[in-house]
Amino acid sequence: MSQIHVITTINGDETEFLCEAQETLLDVLRDHLDLTGSKEGCGTGDCGACSVIVDGRLVCACLMLAGEAEGRSVETIEGMADGDDLHPLQQKFLEMAALQCGVCTPGILVATKNLLERNPNPTEEEVRYWLAGNLCRCTGYDKIIRAVMDTAADMRGAA
Repeated sequence: MSQIHVITTINGDETEFLCEAQETLLDVLRDHLDLTGSKEGCGTGDCGACSVIVDGRLVCACLMLAGEAEGRSVETIEGMADGDDLHPLQQKFLEMAALQCGVCTPGILVATKNLLERNPNPTEEEVRYWLAGNLCRCTGYDKIIRAVMDTAADMRGAA
């Protein structure tokens, strides 16, 4: 099979890679670019563990072909922190113990970051709706929802 040459921006850095036509963005992120934060939970877009932001839209990297990233901007969990400083969501998840095994956590963090970028003042119902595509088997969702709501309030207060 012939490989596809892709030039994209990942976490703010221009990135080039070669991939097979059938490889997903998740495959390339994990297997070629060593960005292993995004997880494959289901491979069918049902669990949200592989959530990334592409051109400002939340997508399941397991459902997007890597070749479709050509010319686009991709944000992964690895791009959330600013150097040694955690993103406010990451910090709040730690403080409030809103994570356990870590399989779903990267996808949930990326999804909630995307939510707060779109809506810095979400209601609890809106947070729950936004996270409907992210499955967590360990924590339940109460601590996750509380961490997102507290982060939104903190970020509004800092603005």
